[in-house]
Amino acid sequence: MKYALVTGGSRGLGRAISIRLAAQGYPVIINFKSNADAAAETQRLISEAGGQAELLPFDVSDRQQVEEALDGWMQQHPDDYIAVLVNNAGIRRDNLMVFMPDDDWNGVIDTNLNSFFYVTRRLLKGMMTKRWGRIINVASLSGLKGLAGQTNYSAAKAALIGATKALAQEVAPRKITVNAVAPGFIATDMTSELNEDELKKMIPVGRFGRPEEVAAAVAFLAQEDASYITGNVISINGGLYT
Repeated sequence: MKYALVTGGSRGLGRAISIRLAAQGYPVIINFKSNADAAAETQRLISEAGGQAELLPFDVSDRQQVEEALDGWMQQHPDDYIAVLVNNAGIRRDNLMVFMPDDDWNGVIDTNLNSFFYVTRRLLKGMMTKRWGRIINVASLSGLKGLAGQTNYSAAKAALIGATKALAQEVAPRKITVNAVAPGFIATDMTSELNEDELKKMIPVGRFGRPEEVAAAVAFLAQEDASYITGNVISINGGLYT
């Protein structure tokens, strides 16, 4: 059976993506680090809609935790494999670079970029053996144009976009696609402290995006119909940056 793994799948974008992939027929593995209640709520929403979901806690920035959790899952599912990987887990620690402590730089790089390497590397072998896979990386507008106060976040997301383009070329012969989505301002917990009334004046469509709109793009990239799309970045920002 083909499973989908969504890192940081307990809330916000991760919850919307998990729900959408489950509605598309994938049994979904909801990864989370510490918010077990939110993860359980996402699982409940999927189950009530008739989908399948299970929880898999681990810290995506910790290589040992990643390997132990995924190895354990594979031992419990010897006849299944994770065919769709959504690298969604991420954090922000905004600050002007001149005032940025080492921990804020390293923490953002570890969670937003190194996690992509740890999780994807572990799952690639299964996809390559089965000769089918979908890897979708959640990047950001910040990784495309850069945003003041987000040197760490912009660096991580820009690197993720570069890695997406490179890996896509490596694995395309095995029928594995690698793409990214780059959301702009989306109404989630991560943007709740922003001044939406002021910022939406900059956005041509005049509003923040909804998590479900990002999930729709991810779900399309996970389909068989998207097999000729790889190494691409889909901007989801209401026309703010093209």
